Amino acid sequence: MSKSSSSEVEVVRIVFECTDRVKKKTEMESKAAPYIGMLMAECCQVGLFIISKQAMNTGMTTFVFVSYSNALASLILLPFSLFLHRSNLPPLGFSLLGWFFLLALSGYLAQLFGFAGINYSSPTLGTAMLNLVPGLTFLLAIIFRMEMLNTRSLTCLEKLVGTMVSIAGAFVVTLYEGPPLLDRLAPLHTHELSHNGDQMKWILGGFFLAIRCVIESGWVILQAVILKKYPAELLVVFFYFFFAAIQSGIVTLIMERDLSVWSLKPTLRLLAIVYSAIFGYALQAGLFSWCLRRKGPVFVCMFKPVGVAIAAVAGVIFFGDTLYLGSLLGVIIIVLGFYSVMWGKAKEAKKSHVGQSSSLQSPPQKMPLLGNNAEETVNTAA
Repeated sequence: MSKSSSSEVEVVRIVFECTDRVKKKTEMESKAAPYIGMLMAECCQVGLFIISKQAMNTGMTTFVFVSYSNALASLILLPFSLFLHRSNLPPLGFSLLGWFFLLALSGYLAQLFGFAGINYSSPTLGTAMLNLVPGLTFLLAIIFRMEMLNTRSLTCLEKLVGTMVSIAGAFVVTLYEGPPLLDRLAPLHTHELSHNGDQMKWILGGFFLAIRCVIESGWVILQAVILKKYPAELLVVFFYFFFAAIQSGIVTLIMERDLSVWSLKPTLRLLAIVYSAIFGYALQAGLFSWCLRRKGPVFVCMFKPVGVAIAAVAGVIFFGDTLYLGSLLGVIIIVLGFYSVMWGKAKEAKKSHVGQSSSLQSPPQKMPLLGNNAEETVNTAA
């Protein structure tokens, strides 16, 4: 073989090696993207809870805060959604608009109860209560007969016990304070209302947050159904905020007759609205929908405990919150129950996958509501 031929072979080999490395790197980045996206979404969620609490401490009402945030988020998302889907814009119909309106209505109610609950309690409690969403989704699925309760199945019992444990943890973090573990690090206004003896407000906040979790459980499944019908994440998010802005604006005009409540002074209110619209609403919802369509409801729910840790650390370090034993125990119980539900779902999905691959002639099984991917979830919910 001549030197020129051997050189050409070497060049080709190097090109193939470089191509293979780039391909592997791209695959790794593609696998890591949903994890990074959900971590960013949880950080945005915690930041939204904290800054909304600060804005409402200035006297801004929940109705006005939600109205401004939805309206600004829809304006921000409109050009981005049209630009991203300009070449493959899916057709719209009245049926889809009805689905969008229903999604916005459920999301708006979840927003109202969520921010009201945070206003009466704290961002840490609001983030901790979100761990109830997977378990409550499982209970709603049983109530509406989307999943069958088989007490003889170990995986079903694991999910049921995990749900009950999560609910018990929510009661602990809401009703039991206990001794302080970490005292305030700064002389700022504390979020822990129960420290000032206003235990009833703390309990009422926990009740509102629990209602928010029930509504959000249905909202997650509804969004998965819509994404199956209309696979354009950013457009779905835009229509969600667009209809939510209309709904929240009408409700606010009815509930708040005094026009002075719309004032954006002090400046903290304006900053809170801008942050909530860009990061807390538009970016977070976009990341959530993108990860939901690719990895399913189970994956996105697995990051809820991360939000609890972020909220607790941020509250203690930046806002001088006191960390109480009751809050810590309650969060641990909720997380244990949460992962019990997730463990049962993973084992159930594995058994279902093994059963389907072992025999092609076996009768089709009804997939659980919280499947391992969005498509399974949508097929069951539909």
